Amino acid sequence: MKTNNLIIIIFISLSILFSCNNSSDNQFDSKKNEKQIKKTLETLLMSIENKNIDSLKSTMSTSGRMELILPNTKITYTVDEFVNLHAEWFKDSTWTMKTKILNIEPGKYIGTATTEAIYREPNRNGKPYLNHMIVSYVLEKGSDNMWYVIKDHASSLKKSTN
Repeated sequence: MKTNNLIIIIFISLSILFSCNNSSDNQFDSKKNEKQIKKTLETLLMSIENKNIDSLKSTMSTSGRMELILPNTKITYTVDEFVNLHAEWFKDSTWTMKTKILNIEPGKYIGTATTEAIYREPNRNGKPYLNHMIVSYVLEKGSDNMWYVIKDHASSLKKSTN
């Protein structure tokens, strides 16, 4: 009987030890993943602000999957569509955009982020144009342990015109 109790105590002790060890590993992974997600997101945001298509491409998944949701626009689902849209947009040198990361929620393989963007054009139909947006991103950890943007969903908070 005493041997059975000892085995149970050892089993419970090991279970507690391993569960505590796993939770600290998850905390470490969470911090590491958050840092890596932030780096990818900063690269993406700077590539948009600087109109740098090659830098933008470096943040895209090699799977070819990329969902883009913009107001009053058909949803796109591929990296090629996303890159082509941005390549056309980047040809216009008059607009500016300033961005700020508001929140990052890292997961083991999927992370989300919320950003703020202030988009400006000096002249749209004879007037300055402003679009204050919130943009949500979903990032996925690739087989190479790098993080890639797989979803971009923009919502306007305030526009100077419709």
